[in-house]
Amino acid sequence: MSETDSKIEIESITSPHRTERVDRARYMAMREALLPVLPDTAPGITVAEAKAEVLERLSEDVFPGGAKAGWWLKAVQLDLEAKGLIARGSTKPVRLYRCKA
Repeated sequence: MSETDSKIEIESITSPHRTERVDRARYMAMREALLPVLPDTAPGITVAEAKAEVLERLSEDVFPGGAKAGWWLKAVQLDLEAKGLIARGSTKPVRLYRCKA
């Protein structure tokens, strides 16, 4: 895999029109762990609840001992929100759910 293939460009709902290149394997692992744990309807689950469920699904090879999982969860969350795949509920604390396609 080339250097270009090992990176993926992500967005952030908080910084429109700005992208960041990050590790593709870690991004995809977190995305694949996050999406199935999010409900299909608002208000959704809290980020803390999502993190607890995601940690059980993450590969030890990619996230040994859950290292850096919090940062990656936030990066993937903001990217998926920017892409319209997930959304925040209107309650506090922040609650996440999948958007209907």
